[in-house]
Amino acid sequence: MFPVFGERVMEEQSLDVVVKHALAEDLCKDFHEGFGTLLEGDRTSFSDVTSDALFADETADVLVHAKSEGVLSGSKPFRRVFEIVDPSLAVSFSIPDGHPFSAGDEAASLHGSIHSILAGERTALNFLGHLSGIATRVRELSDLLEDTDIRILDTRKTLPGLRSVEKEAVLHGGGQNHRMGLYDMVLIKDNHIDQAGSIERAVQAVRKLHGSTYRIEVETRTFSEVEQAVRAGVDRIMLDNMDAAAVEKAASLINGRAEIEVSGNIDREKLMKLRDLPIDFISMGSITYTAGHADFSLTLEK
Repeated sequence: MFPVFGERVMEEQSLDVVVKHALAEDLCKDFHEGFGTLLEGDRTSFSDVTSDALFADETADVLVHAKSEGVLSGSKPFRRVFEIVDPSLAVSFSIPDGHPFSAGDEAASLHGSIHSILAGERTALNFLGHLSGIATRVRELSDLLEDTDIRILDTRKTLPGLRSVEKEAVLHGGGQNHRMGLYDMVLIKDNHIDQAGSIERAVQAVRKLHGSTYRIEVETRTFSEVEQAVRAGVDRIMLDNMDAAAVEKAASLINGRAEIEVSGNIDREKLMKLRDLPIDFISMGSITYTAGHADFSLTLEK
């Protein structure tokens, strides 16, 4: 079934794999052995050589504070890190995912073993900072489209292995998800069109194999291709690397007969030129791969 934008939920199994991979990088001398053991659901020996020397059974209360402003995302992987490292740790968030924070705000608190908290600290903060950076960037761009019906979409330009959590961060920022992978949506792009011979032939081949199982989107580069996509009766037309004037003309050619997505080197200036045009979506790879990093610190209370 075609994905419902804005309603994608990160699967618990996917989250587990992402977090266990990150923990194996940080805490396992033998990554492959440690990661394999964690995937099988068994406990493994974590190694934090500094904390191993300094702490035994000591406990502490710990606060996580924001050092920048933004929109929170990443509480799920943050919490899961500490659940795996030490299930006895108590983790509580003061700010929910999708909510704004300012520098100095308390984002979360922990209580339990100092050794366990320090072992998971960097892994957990990496998730929180990276994902909050994405949510923050998406919120900034979405705010520029306030009072319009245009929605920001992500793309598949995500860090390998982190797609599920990055796409959830997009939702927390107020954006919507495009396809998760190549398996859940038909998107006929330039190479498909060039090899098939035309948009019409490519669409016919897709419908012959899949029928109406998937809605169909076509990437277009010229007005001629836009007209071909309209005649083929596709569900969505992507206008790739067109300036605002070209987008306006293409939208007039489409005239409501398909959804319109604009993509390709979108920056703030171009976004402002597009906001008053009759389009439905703006897709931006940069919201995941150049979003920046929100800053958080973890402090043990004496």
